[in-house]
Amino acid sequence: MNEKTKINNPVDAYDLLSRYASERQDHFIVLTLDGAHQVNGQHIVTIGLANRTLVHPREVFYPAIVDNAVAIIVAHNHPSGQILPSPEDEQITQRLHDAGEILGIPVLDHIIIGNGRYYSFAEAGSL
Repeated sequence: MNEKTKINNPVDAYDLLSRYASERQDHFIVLTLDGAHQVNGQHIVTIGLANRTLVHPREVFYPAIVDNAVAIIVAHNHPSGQILPSPEDEQITQRLHDAGEILGIPVLDHIIIGNGRYYSFAEAGSL
């Protein structure tokens, strides 16, 4: 039996997703979690350009529904290595948070990955 990865904090999620830091294009990923915050699935939702990707709640929550997730963590890389969120990052985080509230699948965190570092919306108190 394979043991699932449990996400206890943003570092656990970053460790699982850090390989995306070296990508030259934005990758937007969703981790689907069970009730114990163990990872059910890891899904690339979209791959964008060097500095932008389009994200829609429909594509983010589809794998969560299929995986019967209780919660999700979303993440994306910044190919520039800069980890501070852009205004667009803040907007999509709020939009996903609101959609998660409606669906009953809360967004626990949004993590931005770049150059061996991360930014966590949850740690920053922005989620």
